[in-house]
This record gives sequence, structure tokens and C-alpha cells, in this order.
Amino acid sequence: MDKKQKIGTLCVQAGYKPGKGESRQVPIVQSTTFKYETSEQMGRLFDLEDAGYFYSRLANPTVDTVAAKLAALEGGVGAQLLSCGQNANFFAIFNICEAGDHLVSAVSLYGGTFNLINWTLRKMGIDITFVDQNASEEEISAAFKPNTKLLFGETLTNPTVDVLDVEKFARIAHKHGVPLIVDNTFPTPVNLRPIEWGADIVTHSTTKYLDGHGAAVGGAIVDGGTFPWDDYADKFPGLCKPDESYHGLVYTKAFGRAAYITKVCTHLMRDFGGIQSPQNAFYLNLGLQTLHVRMPRHCDSAMKVARFLAACPDVKWVKYPGLENDAHYALAQKYMPGGTCGVMAFALKGDRAFASHFMDSLRLVTIETHVADCHTCILHPAAHTHRQLSDEQLRAAGVDPDLIRLSIGLEDADDIINDIQQALQQAKK
Repeated sequence: MDKKQKIGTLCVQAGYKPGKGESRQVPIVQSTTFKYETSEQMGRLFDLEDAGYFYSRLANPTVDTVAAKLAALEGGVGAQLLSCGQNANFFAIFNICEAGDHLVSAVSLYGGTFNLINWTLRKMGIDITFVDQNASEEEISAAFKPNTKLLFGETLTNPTVDVLDVEKFARIAHKHGVPLIVDNTFPTPVNLRPIEWGADIVTHSTTKYLDGHGAAVGGAIVDGGTFPWDDYADKFPGLCKPDESYHGLVYTKAFGRAAYITKVCTHLMRDFGGIQSPQNAFYLNLGLQTLHVRMPRHCDSAMKVARFLAACPDVKWVKYPGLENDAHYALAQKYMPGGTCGVMAFALKGDRAFASHFMDSLRLVTIETHVADCHTCILHPAAHTHRQLSDEQLRAAGVDPDLIRLSIGLEDADDIINDIQQALQQAKK
């Protein structure tokens, strides 16, 4: 990454430098396979001795080009695009965890990620301890075991928009000789670059702000290249010991700082698939080109709506870290002084029937499972994304059963406020 270039320039130009007469936009290489002149050339690719492409399940030129842009935006040494955000979080964890291992995770997570970690990973023999991310370093450290392999959290939690103290989590993880993995979907690298605060690996659901238009599902892993794997070789044999499936290759010796992300591609993509399609990577790149322009608009409009809700007599409470009275305001100012995101949570005074009537009365704001794109959308997590959890589990994850998630898009903020006002009036009838 050219340190002289600012985030806006990287959004537009990083990852792809066309030559004379070449396509200005990233070309879509819609091919499953690639031609070589000799058997030896192909063999060297399979032995990881040469860089190149031979099958799009592992790597594709379009996908790699856009991944390079995202790596530059996050300040990492490499990135891998995947089919969805869930795929990214699974691969990020499973790349260094296996049956018999343990991980520590913040409990405040997107419902799908919580289910992935709490249920599916447990079925694979991986033990988990959930912690309150706002607890002290001593309390969180008490959750670690000799077989703990990583610490996980979301930089801005979904749907409660709590701010993770990334420096604190990084300190704890590194004290115990493990990497910190964070999901940075909501802030995006425009508002927060976690690697600069000590995180080692960053994941994204690219489906959200990075794409920005609700057009293409995708995920990503960015490797910061910061964690000293060889210092803990016995803890991470998959990276630091010979890999017999690649003729005894040792990733840290062969690929240095890019060992972790290389293993994601050569092992997990090889065995599980899950690559982002070239077409979706093309759409993602179009979104990334305007990310630095869109995020300030999302944040500015969200502040206006949050202030309106905070003053509304029909609203019980509002959770948005940009508000001065928010419990995470100080952390938001530390990590994201330019703004957090366009997502907020609030609750209405009244029962669930009143909340449902309110949501059904909205005309501009739409009820969607989606979040964080150019359209303003709303949902009730307890009835939708987190419906697998009991009220007790919801509260343990910091999600009140009456919480409503509102994602502010790129429409005019006054029109969004007017729509909320008229829906509240309709709900009272």
C-alpha cells in the first residue's frame, strides 16, 4: 500500500493498474479454468511453487484483483473474497482451529455468527467461551485456556451497535499468544481500520456497505500479517509445521507474513469451496469505488434520525454510539471520530403489536432482513435475525426482545424522519 494515498484514492484505484489499451474497469474473468503450455507449469502451480490460476474454486483474476483493493483499504498483506460473510467468519476461525481447540468470543454478535460459533463449531469439536466485551481485562483473560486459539469480536455489534475496545481485546489476545479476529462489517475501513489498533485478522460481510446496493452477496478475510505465528509454533502447527498435503511445505517459511491468508486459499478454498463469483466481485468493486463518499452520508443522516428518535415521546430508548449520552460514545470518538455507521437500535413505548403496527405503516422505510445499503430498512431481530434465540439468550447477547434495528440509507434524512413520524401516528390509531 502506498502510504501517501488516502482512503478515497484507494477506494477508486487500489488493486488494479490497467496498461495501455486495457480495460479501465476490472475485467470479469468468467472462466472456471486456465490454459498452460506444459505439464510442468501446471505442476508448479499445484505445488505452490509458482503464482497463477488453474481453477476458479481456489483463485480467479477478477476476485483476486478486488481482494487486493480490500487488503489495501484495511492495511493488510492479503485478502480472500468468499461467498458470504458467514463463510468468511467460518474460514477465519477454522483456518487455525480444529477439534479439541478452544476459542474466546464476545457474546454480542450478529445472530447468524452466534449460531455458527455456539452451535456449528461446537458440533465440530471446538469449545467456546463467551465473554462480555465490556468486562475488565482480568475477567476476559480468565476465559482463556491452554488450548485457546483466538479471540473474536465485532468492531460494531449487530444489532446493538456497541463499540468494541479493539486495543483492549488485542492486548488480551496477544498476552495469551493468540490472534485477534474482528468483524469490521459495519464501520468499514473508511471509519475504522482495526489492524492499526492491534487486530490481526479482519472479516467482512461485503454484502453490506462495501457493496452498498444490495446487489451481490459476499464475504472477505483480510490478513494483517502482524501475528508472529512462529513464536507459537506448537499452538499453530497448521501454519508452522510441515503440511503433508503439500509435500511438507511450511506456510510461515514459504509465505512469511502472508502465511495465514495463503492457507485460507490453498486449504479451505480447496476443500470447501466458497469463492465469491467473478460477477459478484465486479459488483463489489463498483461499490468500493464510492465507499468513501457513501459512508459520511450514512453517518450524517443517521445522526439526524438518532437525535429525532431520542427526543420522540413514543420512543423508549435509542442506541447509537454517535449520541453523546450513549454508553459507547467515548469509544466511538476514540476509534471512529469521523462517524460509526448508519445502523442504530431503538425501542418503542408499547407492546409488540404496537411495534408491528408501526413497522407495517412505514412507506419509505422497508422491512428487510438486509442492513447497511443505500436503502433505509428496518427489522425486529427477536422476530427475524435472532429468532432462534430465547428471550434469555437475547438478553445475554445484549439484545432486548423489543429492540428494533434501523439502517439509514442514502435517502434524504428529513424524508426518513417524516416517514417514521407518520408511521407512529398510524400505529396509535
